[in-house]
Amino acid sequence: MLHFDEIVFGPIFSRRLGSSLGVNILPSKGKLCNFDCVYCECGWNKDGIAERRFPTLAEVESAFEERMSALASEGAKVDSITFSGNGEPTMHPDFPQIIDAVLRNRDRYFPDAKVSVLSNAYLIGRPSVAEALRKVDNPILKIDASTDELITRMNRPVGNYHLDEIVSELKKFNGNFILQTMFLRSPEFDTASEEALSGWFDIVRELRPREIMVYTIDRETPDKSLGKYTVEEMTAFVRPLLEEGFRIQIKG
Repeated sequence: MLHFDEIVFGPIFSRRLGSSLGVNILPSKGKLCNFDCVYCECGWNKDGIAERRFPTLAEVESAFEERMSALASEGAKVDSITFSGNGEPTMHPDFPQIIDAVLRNRDRYFPDAKVSVLSNAYLIGRPSVAEALRKVDNPILKIDASTDELITRMNRPVGNYHLDEIVSELKKFNGNFILQTMFLRSPEFDTASEEALSGWFDIVRELRPREIMVYTIDRETPDKSLGKYTVEEMTAFVRPLLEEGFRIQIKG
């Protein structure tokens, strides 16, 4: 399984974001997330319990400034500064302050780079988290399925997750976010079934995100029974939305 030992890593090529400088503000050993997705490249939560210390705000800012300064002096290309790493970045208690620090350094060293946050949106109901996400260029927020039952099977949220509450909070973004959705199938469920797709279409039409990122499995998954879809299949799934004018990025 994939883990990140450094606070700042890369740049690496991202199929969705180009030359992406990664930022991991979660514990460097193991995984920490309020989802336990069956497809997570970092593995199961239970297998990632090695450390629970978040890097401090000062450590994050120092690591980020040092790496950005070095890349700028090398003339490197940075298209995106991307918060991802070993789990859910909004779980860091200083997430809002870290966003402010990264934005300051981005403006200093790579003003054209976009700051992106990959988040499952679980904590979107916290005003400080929502405010921080609104500051970044690309808040990339996940809804993989259209019912709590299917999300429980696929994303396995820890605690009390209610899709209707997440949708209600995302509506406050007035469409100024990127919706991220994974399409896959297993012996137990299929996120592209007619019923699942219909419900997902309803959510998309309600939220009207400025962009949608549709993708499928690309790396090793902890659940070995999962099946991926082709770009052609996913294009057919979302065709009604494409015809309605939604901007959709489809990656296999």
